[in-house]
Amino acid sequence: MKKIFLLLFLGSAHLFAQVGGESIYKFLNIPGSARQASLGGNILNLRDDVNQPNWNPATINSNLENQLSVSYLNYIADLNLATVSYAFKINDKLGSFHSSIRYLNYGKFVGADEDGLETGNFSAYDLAFSVGYAYNIPNSDFFVGANIKLINSVIENYSSFGIGTDFGILFNSIDTPYNFTLVVRNVGYQVSVYEEEREHLPTQIDFGASYKLQNVPITWFLTIDNIQKWDISVSNPSNLTTDIDGVVTKEEISFFENAIRHFSIGAELFSENAFNIRLGYNFRRSKELMLVDKRTFAGFTAGFGLRMKKLKFSYAFTKYHPASNASTFSLLINLN
Repeated sequence: MKKIFLLLFLGSAHLFAQVGGESIYKFLNIPGSARQASLGGNILNLRDDVNQPNWNPATINSNLENQLSVSYLNYIADLNLATVSYAFKINDKLGSFHSSIRYLNYGKFVGADEDGLETGNFSAYDLAFSVGYAYNIPNSDFFVGANIKLINSVIENYSSFGIGTDFGILFNSIDTPYNFTLVVRNVGYQVSVYEEEREHLPTQIDFGASYKLQNVPITWFLTIDNIQKWDISVSNPSNLTTDIDGVVTKEEISFFENAIRHFSIGAELFSENAFNIRLGYNFRRSKELMLVDKRTFAGFTAGFGLRMKKLKFSYAFTKYHPASNASTFSLLINLN
């Protein structure tokens, strides 16, 4: 069995999920668009971005029709994620739909047998295709939506196929400067497994809110993620302590420190202008990737957007660790 490098690869999959526990298809939780990434990585409330329905199907609306977005993320360890999103209308009765393709390429690996003898190179990738729809509840400001996702994962000669769904409900009124939403993401089933063990999808329940200031050109975003799981804390190895007897003690994570790890925030300045600035902060990422003796700015995100007629270009910089940053590029094209 060619498992030496495969095991190393699978072990690194924990980079993609900062919540403990075994699950599969964690690439579904990687921010795929520049705007999403620059605002903390977890926002759910954007109704003017064709990428947002990938995280919250309730944001699908007629203003997104005929918008096409292509995004590229140069992720940790030179992994590459590409996302294509498009919104369309079949007819006036059915309304607006959304579709997307997400592809994560892990690159080339060197295979080896149990004796350490090289057996050649192999590749690995994850792929997901989704279709979504949203509906405005009559005589209300509430919108409900759902995505259906077909997921395929390949590691050397091993492959897996799964089906996932997202559900969202959104309150959005033209009479209020705020909106809020509740989303259940990645509910599904691993239809075919790599070998023998069937794994769970990275299901999570998230709450999001946004508030647009009246006299200042700033929109604030707040997300509380993984509501279904209270303890999401993972001890930071840099916070280990060793006594004089050589006994190593992990950091003790308090009630407050665990609670704050559910939060991420973002701010978008001049959102209606041709040029805007975006900032974000992910508390869990900061706590789990920070270094004790060095300021690393882990958890901070930043970016900008530039609108040129029917084109919108966005860039995001995400700080994970002194040895790992990520850049995301998105180009949105209005085909109307």
